[in-house]
Amino acid sequence: MRLPLLAALAASIALPTFAADWSETVAAAKGQTVYWNAWGGDERTNDFIAWASGRLEAEYGVTIQQVKLSDTAEAVTRVVAEKAAGKDDGGSVDMIWINGANFLSMKEQGLLHGPFLGDLPNSKYLDLSDGSAALVDFTIPTEGYESPWRLAKFVLTYDSARVDQPPMSMASLLDWSKAHPGRFTHPAVSNFMGATFLKQALIELAPDPATLQSEATEASFSAATEPLWAWYDALRPTLWREGKTFPENESVLQQMLNDGEVDFAMAFDPAAAAAAVKRGLLPDTVRSYAPAAGSIGNISFVAIPYNAAHKEGAMVVANFLLDPATQAMAQNIEVLGSYSVLDPAKLDDAAKAAFAALPASPALPANEALGATLNEPHPSWMTRIAEEWARRYTE
Repeated sequence: MRLPLLAALAASIALPTFAADWSETVAAAKGQTVYWNAWGGDERTNDFIAWASGRLEAEYGVTIQQVKLSDTAEAVTRVVAEKAAGKDDGGSVDMIWINGANFLSMKEQGLLHGPFLGDLPNSKYLDLSDGSAALVDFTIPTEGYESPWRLAKFVLTYDSARVDQPPMSMASLLDWSKAHPGRFTHPAVSNFMGATFLKQALIELAPDPATLQSEATEASFSAATEPLWAWYDALRPTLWREGKTFPENESVLQQMLNDGEVDFAMAFDPAAAAAAVKRGLLPDTVRSYAPAAGSIGNISFVAIPYNAAHKEGAMVVANFLLDPATQAMAQNIEVLGSYSVLDPAKLDDAAKAAFAALPASPALPANEALGATLNEPHPSWMTRIAEEWARRYTE
């Protein structure tokens, strides 16, 4: 969806003013340009960020300059380099879309501003109770150094014109792929989506999934992943091009599904396929679903580096992203299709009605159909899985 239509959809949304005790931050933020370092590989997300910039500029005199990343580690490396150079003020990174290992790295190195979440007026719409997903990032307590902005869950997408009964587990996926060689693949494991696919399989196949909630050791990694590698050894020869090459990312895989080159794609966004259908990028026969045992889910966060030049502006942006009107806009499949991070119980009737009125699609799974949300493993597991996969299958 392009920006003019975004603007048209948003025209009737009246954003509430910030609380009085927020006024000093808002005043200091006026005129600031926030350099938001965010993954740039999704056009819908890029358009949404541009829309948000327009609204923020009109309402608060704050603009967003998206620094499009191919890997979040690029921004982390930049902050690390600035700290090493003694640049403790006026940093080039104001805000980062961040998760998992990158957040843990910055937190451990003292590279984050905060805690700031509790200072955001719109944090009142979050579930901030102990253990809430809004306060945990890949098992790491955020302690207010991150603010949620979108919810994600792993889903598989298939073309129902070619697949009658999709496999509902990783074990049955192996059987399906054996029966339909060359019709399934996954993104390269060096890519987040490819690694997430393996993590989903690991959670289903590990003898004790609870082990994954602690930092991986040599012993625990070996024991937990043994069934995974046995499963993958059997799966790989059945993959597209016999598993000798892989699509670069989920966008390329989606195009392959659209072209009929494979029968499945995958995403960390249950609304991705529905949004793609709306834009003519996938046929209207595609459907998305979660495995029967549930799927990996997490919240995406934004964080502010300790030396950000425009901390106030970044906080205004983070607060805007939590506004119910913004969250409803983001959940619209004609805009972004990103599930809301807000606690429905904390919304008033008008906000609830806005969510209830959002467009539906046959390609959009109902919340109840997504099943259980499986906890992300500790960040160390993702790193080790990617390294071990590369060692086994590419070296």
